[in-house]
Amino acid sequence: MDVKINELYTRYGPMVLRRCRQLLRDEDRALDAMQEVFTKLIVYEESLEMKYPSSLLFRISTNVCLNILRDYSLHQTFNDEDILGKIAFYDENEDRTVFRDLLERIFKGEKKSTREIAVLHFVDGMTLPEVAQEVGLSHSGVRKRIRELQSRAKIKKEKIYEN
Repeated sequence: MDVKINELYTRYGPMVLRRCRQLLRDEDRALDAMQEVFTKLIVYEESLEMKYPSSLLFRISTNVCLNILRDYSLHQTFNDEDILGKIAFYDENEDRTVFRDLLERIFKGEKKSTREIAVLHFVDGMTLPEVAQEVGLSHSGVRKRIRELQSRAKIKKEKIYEN
C-alpha cells in the first residue's frame, strides 16, 4: 500500500469517528468501532484498493457499526429489575428503544447489504444512484431492494402491532 496507515488515521480518523458516533450514538462504542475500522485496514491492507480512501473508510465504518448494532441487539438481555426501571422512568428514550427494536425485527433475515443500502439511503440521504455506486449494484437493483424491504417492513410492522 502506498499510503501509510498512520497517515490515513490522522487524515480520516475524525471522519470515521463522526460516522461511528452517528450510527452508534454511544461515545465508547464509537471509539471502539473506529479502532476496529483501522484494525481491519491493517489486516487487509494488501488486498484493498486505496484509490478512494475516504469512500473505503466510510464503507468499512458503516459495516463495522452495523455489525456492532446487530451483535448488541442479539446479546442484549434484561432482568426484571431492568424492565421495572425502564417502566418507572419512561420517557422519550423509551420511544427510541421501541423504534430500535422495531428496526431489528424488520431487518431480521435481511441480507447485510440490504441493511447497508437502507442506512445509506434513509439515514445518510444518499440518492439511489449514489447508493448503487457505493455498494456496487445497479441503480435498478438498489431500487428493487429498497422497494422489497419497504414491502416486507410494512408486513412485519403490521404483525408486530397486531399482537
